[in-house]
Amino acid sequence: MSSPSPDTLLGAADIRELAAVLGVRPTKQRGQNFVIDANTVRRIVRTAGVRDDDVVVEVGPGLGSLTLALLEAADRVVAVEIDDVLAGALPATVAARMPDRADRFALVHSDAMHVTELPGPAPTALVANLPYNVAVPVLLHMLDTFPSIERTLVMVQAEVADRLAAPPGSKVYGVPSVKANWYAEVKRAGSIGRTVFWPAPNVDSGLVALTRRTEPIRTTASKREVFAVVDAAFAQRRKTLRAALAGWAGSAAAAESALVAAGVSPQARGESLTVEEFARIAEAASSRGTTPQPPKEPVQP
Repeated sequence: MSSPSPDTLLGAADIRELAAVLGVRPTKQRGQNFVIDANTVRRIVRTAGVRDDDVVVEVGPGLGSLTLALLEAADRVVAVEIDDVLAGALPATVAARMPDRADRFALVHSDAMHVTELPGPAPTALVANLPYNVAVPVLLHMLDTFPSIERTLVMVQAEVADRLAAPPGSKVYGVPSVKANWYAEVKRAGSIGRTVFWPAPNVDSGLVALTRRTEPIRTTASKREVFAVVDAAFAQRRKTLRAALAGWAGSAAAAESALVAAGVSPQARGESLTVEEFARIAEAASSRGTTPQPPKEPVQP
């Protein structure tokens, strides 16, 4: 596949001109920071390993910087955009910049968190510059809703990237780390500076690559049951699991019983456990007739 030509992709001047014509002003509310550097979108597509037979879903395409680069490399691109003005303008941008590939592009005008189906063939890859404020929930929703997604590359706030890719025992290992690992092998795939965005954010960005597990976690517990243990463990992450899971299990004694049955030390803390160990705890509680309770307040990913 040939490299995107400079006049096909959007540069800084193109982005600002498009925004001016549309009357678009990036909002913090929706975490809008548009990529204005063609080399950066080329790098993202290359790092994502997009193939010419891929059906790529992109969340938050904005003015289309990454969309055009994806269309150049993939068989088909489906973009999900919540903003009315941006959603209305993107098909025209694609048609003007890449007329010979426009029939391979589809737009879904919706909140990504509410998307349960996509037009055309099932997606094989997810590549997106995710809005910082909803990055983790959107990522987990897409992985859960579309099991056909084999490979994912997302650009998120550097701090979020670190959390997603953190191994057990890390200071930033937490709910996002465990839940992402339920679906995929996760790793950091690079860093992105601030100057490639408009407006420039006050934080750095990072790339996170996720490869779908070829075999799901082996457990008789449901995802919901496992995630309830994860939420409870990190709701009080400084406490031992015996104490942190007391509310979830019904009592500290019941929590200890489930932990021992799962082969996990009651004195351990959530930050030291793998997703497989969380699954064993959920399974042990279920098999022992425990009726776990979710944490009183949902843990923010």
